[in-house]
Amino acid sequence: MRSFLITNDDGICADGIVRLARMAKQLGEVWVVAPEHQRSAASHSITLHGSIDVFPHEFPVEGVHAFAVRGTPGDCVRVGCLNILPQKPDAVLSGINFGYNVASDIQYSATAGAAFEAAFQGCHAIAFSEATNDHPEIADTYLPEILRELLDKPLSAGQIWNVNFPGCPLDECRGILRGRTVSRGMFFRDSYTEEAIEGGGMRYTVSGEYNEDAEDGTDFRALVDKYISVGTANNIGFDTANGI
Repeated sequence: MRSFLITNDDGICADGIVRLARMAKQLGEVWVVAPEHQRSAASHSITLHGSIDVFPHEFPVEGVHAFAVRGTPGDCVRVGCLNILPQKPDAVLSGINFGYNVASDIQYSATAGAAFEAAFQGCHAIAFSEATNDHPEIADTYLPEILRELLDKPLSAGQIWNVNFPGCPLDECRGILRGRTVSRGMFFRDSYTEEAIEGGGMRYTVSGEYNEDAEDGTDFRALVDKYISVGTANNIGFDTANGI
């Protein structure tokens, strides 16, 4: 029986991790080791100064071993692989993230960061993400097929599988595009609003706008065109995707 370690960056109570665990449970034993609270954009950070507190968690999928971690998603993978699980998992699954993890923005992603930590620990790693809208039916429909496929597809050292589901109704999804490369553009063009604050300082708050400019053959182009994107990424965010 396969064993899975599942984590995320949206927190252990997020809908996406529950759905991912429920699907993985059909394929093997599932251990959820995830942040107690939201830790998006933590990238591949880990805790070096101080301790990491871990608590048993009542998870809404029967038979799943679950633990909430006061730490980053990278911490979750490290402590899960090195201490919590009885042995190294057959695969580490990260997600399903609320929001795409594609293009150059992947460097900030703690969903991808957790998967990169899994690769560093010698585990087969897959990251899953979907749009920030109310269309989970695409992931729910296609994820079992994609998960079964990628579990047996090899990866090079430091690589992860990166899967993103488009934000459209199921009947508008045009299928799966495999072998997508990571776009060198950005799907969110950042800027900051600013305001003066007491003491002569300035307060900056992240802002920006969604962008749909993406190169052909890339992960983000696939999503813009309403396809599911499947490809690889390495631990600096850019890689030529392996065909599958």
